Amino acid sequence: MNALIESLKGKLIVSCQAYIGEPLRHPETMAQMARACELGGAAAIRCQGLSDIAAIKGRVEIPVIGLWKEGHEGVYITPTLRHARACIAAGADIVAIDATDRPRPDGSTFEEIVAGLRATESTLIMADCATIEDIRRGVAAGCDLVSTTLSHGVAAIDCTMADGPDIALLKQATSEFPGFPVVCEGRVHSPADAQAAIAAGAWSVVVGTAITHPTSITSWFVNALKLT
Repeated sequence: MNALIESLKGKLIVSCQAYIGEPLRHPETMAQMARACELGGAAAIRCQGLSDIAAIKGRVEIPVIGLWKEGHEGVYITPTLRHARACIAAGADIVAIDATDRPRPDGSTFEEIVAGLRATESTLIMADCATIEDIRRGVAAGCDLVSTTLSHGVAAIDCTMADGPDIALLKQATSEFPGFPVVCEGRVHSPADAQAAIAAGAWSVVVGTAITHPTSITSWFVNALKLT
């Protein structure tokens, strides 16, 4: 197994992303956030956008999982081969790609993107999945990791603190593909959630909102006080 993938086993990956219009949406801010997470023990950083990838890669020593979001509906996480290659050029050690079978902007398929990368690049590939079928597709296409990124079906900021990770999908995937790197991502809002994911067989765990999105974290506390 690739040494980088092996180094992530049982470890925390932190997603450093800010949405359009938010105060923290700036490459330097995201790079500072990533460095702070590295100091806290993160084993890798997941980030989006070419400027953020480049800025973070220049600030941290741990691996960078890069993606490029374009649009808001359908396939918008690294939707084409062009987007994937741009992430690699910006410095991504691993490139994350939507692994669903939904239509892509250029009419290509997920399998064609993976094959195109394999033909010209040595970068590792993560398949962002919504269902077990997507996970099967990612494994069959030859991806290095698969992730439950899309299983929650809504944006991370639309999830509440009470929502938890998709343990059922995680267990199904790790049972069907024993030993394959299945990453748990989405709605991991507490250390207990992260522990539950590892106990369910996750190779590693991605946490974003609960660490790097202060607006959501603040709202959780505000809402909790309203219940007192």
